[in-house]
Amino acid sequence: METVQLKIIARIHTDFAEKFGVPRQSGLVPELQGKIVFEPEFRNADAVRCMEEYSHLWLIWQFSKAVREDWSPTVRPPRLGGNARIGVFASRSPFRPNALGLSSVKLDKVELDPELGPVIYVSGVDMVDGTPIFDIKPYLSYADCHPEATGGLVGVHKGDPLEVVWCEKTLQAVPLEKRDALQAVLKEDPRPRYQNDPQRIYGMTFDGQNIQFRVEERVLYVVGVETL
Repeated sequence: METVQLKIIARIHTDFAEKFGVPRQSGLVPELQGKIVFEPEFRNADAVRCMEEYSHLWLIWQFSKAVREDWSPTVRPPRLGGNARIGVFASRSPFRPNALGLSSVKLDKVELDPELGPVIYVSGVDMVDGTPIFDIKPYLSYADCHPEATGGLVGVHKGDPLEVVWCEKTLQAVPLEKRDALQAVLKEDPRPRYQNDPQRIYGMTFDGQNIQFRVEERVLYVVGVETL
């Protein structure tokens, strides 16, 4: 098989140490922030000159938690119950021949760090901490936005958000500056789409804490917060 070499130009740092809980698409949770730090070879301020003239960026990255030696022509999207199969190239599954991801994120700011060089702050991320980034490109609304686009079997609607219920103890355990982002993540229902056991307790790693919850009907109850 013919191969090409890709250089990791940067890594993104987020509040997710694991895949579980990461939004299924970029932009679904605008409150989620990330910090892009370039690898030493690419820490050149000229490389990001004029970047702040754009409001959004495209990130091309690797599903580093889902790299496999082999590949399958079909996948089972969770939104279809975890059993129905569709073509891998008709999906956004991480289990792809090249394990490449594509995300559109909002550019918040670019700062010049004396040690790290230019650091890019973005929001609406959907990646785990340390994800390798291969390229960054500006988002062009006149070419990249297609309001008339339609979806396939999975559909284009993300569904209704859950109601999230906290007790005072669990709420106070979460740092104030992280509450809005965590609340928005939980509203999107982090569970696999085909699981619906109201008694099952799930654990999600977020900002160095284990967030424990269960879901009954359309209500998510946060039952515990533990520092890792």
